[in-house]
Amino acid sequence: MSREKPNTYTAEFRASAVKLVNESEQSVAQVALDLGINVNTLHTWIGKYSRRQSPDNPTRTDDHLYDELKRLQKEVARLTEERDLLKKVAAYLCPAGTLPRSNGRLHGCRR
Repeated sequence: MSREKPNTYTAEFRASAVKLVNESEQSVAQVALDLGINVNTLHTWIGKYSRRQSPDNPTRTDDHLYDELKRLQKEVARLTEERDLLKKVAAYLCPAGTLPRSNGRLHGCRR
C-alpha cells in the first residue's frame, strides 16, 4: 500500500470554498464532493476562514485582562509594602522577645 501525497490548496481556493458553503444552499458534504475535497478538510477550513468581523459580533480582545493584571500587580505591591511597614512598626513598638506568635500570626506585645 502506498500513501498518496496529500493535496495542498491555495489560500484563495480555501477561502472561495468556504464562501461557497456559506453563500449557497448546498450542504457542506455536497460542496466538498463537487470540489473533490474531503468533507473534514472543508469543515476545518470553515472553522478557520469563516470567523466574521461584523459590528454585531465584535472580536474579543484580552486587553481588559491585561489592565486587570496590571491593577492587581500594583495592589499586591502596595499591600506588600503595607505589611512590611506594619512588621517594622510592630518590631519597634514591641522589643525583641515580647512579641508572641501563634500559628505564624502576630499578637499584641507582652509587657
